[in-house]
Amino acid sequence: MSTAETEPPSFRALVRSAVIWRSGSQILGQLVTWASTFLVLRILQPSDYGLYAMAAVVVTLLSLFNGYGLASALIQREHVSDREMRQLFGLLLVVNAILAAAQIAVAPVIASFYEEPQIAILLRTLAIVFLTNPFLALGSAILLREMDFKRQAQINLTTALLGAVVALGAALAGLGVWALIIAPLSVFVTRALGMMVLARAYYWPSFDFRGAGSMAGFGGAIALSSLFYFVQTQTDVIIAGRRFDARTVGIYTTALFLAQIFVNRVVPPLNEVAFTALARIQSDHDAFAKGFLVSVRAIMLLAIPFCVGMSLTAEPLIHVLLGAKWSGVAPVLRIVGLAMPWMALQVLFAPATNAVGRPSIALRNSIVGAVLMPIGFLIGVRWGIEGMATAWLIVYPVIAAITAFSSIRAIHVSFGQLASAVAPPALAAFAMALIVHLANQQIQFPNHVLELAALSGIGAAIYLGWLAVFARERLKEFVALVRNR
Repeated sequence: MSTAETEPPSFRALVRSAVIWRSGSQILGQLVTWASTFLVLRILQPSDYGLYAMAAVVVTLLSLFNGYGLASALIQREHVSDREMRQLFGLLLVVNAILAAAQIAVAPVIASFYEEPQIAILLRTLAIVFLTNPFLALGSAILLREMDFKRQAQINLTTALLGAVVALGAALAGLGVWALIIAPLSVFVTRALGMMVLARAYYWPSFDFRGAGSMAGFGGAIALSSLFYFVQTQTDVIIAGRRFDARTVGIYTTALFLAQIFVNRVVPPLNEVAFTALARIQSDHDAFAKGFLVSVRAIMLLAIPFCVGMSLTAEPLIHVLLGAKWSGVAPVLRIVGLAMPWMALQVLFAPATNAVGRPSIALRNSIVGAVLMPIGFLIGVRWGIEGMATAWLIVYPVIAAITAFSSIRAIHVSFGQLASAVAPPALAAFAMALIVHLANQQIQFPNHVLELAALSGIGAAIYLGWLAVFARERLKEFVALVRNR
């Protein structure tokens, strides 16, 4: 009998509570954020988003070394001393001070590279983010070790509401691109303070780092993996920023933002819970594999129709949500949306391999992606932003396959089990895509609102109908999972 079957009910309840609070707060927070985002998109210009995207690439790159990997090392361990917590806080303070100084120093160089002088002052202002990271990471690590996602949810929801209000207010005040700068800063500052208080993370930092080698090694491997993942997923913005004007970059990055909503907003909180929970049962191979496959089945059941559906309804979706000035987003979204189910699958492996203490696997997979994706972008850019979108569609399935091949042995699953987890929603989505495409070709809709509603309804009916007929057990499992049975 596996450990999963004999585990005390308190652990199951703890995991369920973690999923509910972390994913539930993420969904509620994102609903608030998305409502604000779509309103702000209607107010601001594509060039504002282009400028922000070019600056955000630098912040994202430096943030890979902000010490969250060090915090993950302590989460993965069974026991952590007060001295190690103090060392972690000291390391976080030192690392993030260096990153803030580095961003301020390189700001003029980045502005010159893009030939956009305003980027320099944007980057100097965004350096404040790094000053909040030590407090946010320490508090988050403490709560994650305790699997206390309720207090995290309270902070996340409060700060999401604050950020939404600030962004909308700044946009209405005519601040342009600064609306996109002020809002996240307000979120980072308040979230860091809230996390420290609710986690009671009142540690005096230690700058004596003797004995912290294993923590630094684990965190370093995760940081390197994140660096290569950055190259894999962000070099397209660098290439586009150098090749196209700010408006075109804004069109491209907005399409990516929409296409990656599920992968970047829904999956990460579930991965946080998965990493913490799987680390607890890493010695029970059967329970570990079962837990991983359950997460794959549940997430792909949602990710595939969401991403494919967004691709199918790209044109009416953009007109309804963003307005005619963003119409250029639709052709890019139509292509890149089809690549996102592969991305949703690929990002599920790193938390599992990290949970068994094998961060080197995720590192190797990120290196592969860091080589293949830039090559695809450099080739695709010759055909404009639609060519770059096509690079996502062609290359990412290859990366997902390589990631699965290199990871499955460490997490004790087989290719057959993985294929069985993904096949039912994939086949249902294929049937959905075929019927929706035919309906769109044959029916003339009087307006985009009706077109979006009709195509979405047809797609949902076909997808759920297919599963009900050919994969009813998958629907039953998902319902039972939600109901904790």
